[in-house]
Amino acid sequence: MHSTLIALVEDKPGVLNRVASLFRRRAFNIESLTVGHTEQLGVSRMTIVVDSSRTDAEKVSQNLYKLVNVIHVEDVTEQPSVMRDLALIKVRANGGGTRAEVLQIVETFRARVVDVGLTSLMIEVTGTDEKISGLVDVLRPYGIVEMVRTGRVAMARGASTEG
Repeated sequence: MHSTLIALVEDKPGVLNRVASLFRRRAFNIESLTVGHTEQLGVSRMTIVVDSSRTDAEKVSQNLYKLVNVIHVEDVTEQPSVMRDLALIKVRANGGGTRAEVLQIVETFRARVVDVGLTSLMIEVTGTDEKISGLVDVLRPYGIVEMVRTGRVAMARGASTEG
């Protein structure tokens, strides 16, 4: 089981380093951490995913609030929310038959090809962790050359947020 926390922080140099240091000092195990700008000037949004069986999300939240640059922390694990991950996957596609099979798989998963090489295809897929893992499993026999995943981003459903 994973818990997903959203932290709004001041967009200042060193904030990410302080958050990472907090995780290291407290021995919190982070599954993924994504950071990006928000609609508010000077505010960044961190989406933090922790393994709930090894790390208490409430303790992570309490410790985040101790950092001076943290504005608001919210656990959206049990809330109605939209959670997505992005992956780029480079897969071997040497022959015509292989390429056609990979393209059919890409279509089935509602992914898209973003780069075509002589011997490979680069695929972009967005969705839940399960969807991306499923695509990776199906592509693995073709030969995954390289892969990168962003980590989860999340947003609670509804018209407003607290903070």
